[in-house]
Amino acid sequence: MLNIADTLAHWCRTGRACAVATVTTATGSTPLPVGTSMAVDAEGNVAGSISGGCVDAAVHELCRRQLDEDGPAEEVRFDSSDDDAWAAGLMCGGSIGVQVQRVHPADRLHLPTTLTVAAGGRPAGLLQITRSADPLLAGRILPLSDDPAPAPAGRVPAALAARAAAAHRAGVTRLVHAPEGEGRATAEALVHSSRPAPAMLVFGAVEFADALSRAGRFLGYHVTVCDARPVFTTTERFPHADRVVVDWPHRFLARTATDERTAVCVLTHDSRFDIPLLRDALRRPLGYIGAMGSRRTHERRLELLRAEGVGPEALARLNGPLGLDIGAATPQETAVSIVAEILAHTRGRPGLPLGRTTGPIHPRGAEVTHAAQG
Repeated sequence: MLNIADTLAHWCRTGRACAVATVTTATGSTPLPVGTSMAVDAEGNVAGSISGGCVDAAVHELCRRQLDEDGPAEEVRFDSSDDDAWAAGLMCGGSIGVQVQRVHPADRLHLPTTLTVAAGGRPAGLLQITRSADPLLAGRILPLSDDPAPAPAGRVPAALAARAAAAHRAGVTRLVHAPEGEGRATAEALVHSSRPAPAMLVFGAVEFADALSRAGRFLGYHVTVCDARPVFTTTERFPHADRVVVDWPHRFLARTATDERTAVCVLTHDSRFDIPLLRDALRRPLGYIGAMGSRRTHERRLELLRAEGVGPEALARLNGPLGLDIGAATPQETAVSIVAEILAHTRGRPGLPLGRTTGPIHPRGAEVTHAAQG
């Protein structure tokens, strides 16, 4: 649902009736992950997509029916083994479960606040009740707070609320289940959770940094370009960066919060900047660390890092020369090479052509973190 945060917030804020279709389960090869939503308003306007286009026409009709009939939420499944599903266009080979529901008028009052927070890049969460024996709870979309023990307000069973809170703290979108009470059926809810954009720290105010900041921002990173040389490190030279900082790289890193999703890209290939920075970066649990330079430069870099006391396990985390071998020749092509390697590294994939790999394209059971979009 957070993939349409801006539009859905606007529709709710203006009192526009709408229905939302959300992917609640996905198995096999599917185009979009659990939690992805598509919304349709009373005039037939569409926001988002749940399948990259292949079953969206059928889902559009289901949303229109929900708006016309104002009935209970409807669960449907599109499975490529089903002739009807093939007719609808699900040809990726997988299966998706979709819940289609009209947005409850009461939920339209609080949804804009949560969705706007998420769209602004701050942590936010929603709990979509996909199954409940309680008619006052079924089909509701409730807020999840960011308190130390976040829980939705209202009639949500305590066990379901606790599991939702755990998923939200982990920043993942996930189905949770819990008994509704003694001898009662199991309640089910989908936790929609967003986290702030991951950081990409680009060191070196060179031409490659401009192309990389553009590519990184396109992928949803919050991009910082840092260099100690003020004449080169200007916002005019790097208009696509979220932040441009004049400072020695290792000094900037020392005062910067990072996490396991942070990507560090060192483009200076100058040991005065690289070695102190990489020595400190390799001590942190970062998502990706890469350094530019020729193979000879990289071998010399490794020697200097060893002399600084960096051990073999830490050195093994350094990607250098950074980027995948795609024959990149320009800064723009090099940026594609770098972000491709970052994605492959952070997802644990080999970075090979799909035609040379086997098994599912989309890993089964993978949990997803979301950044809200319009």
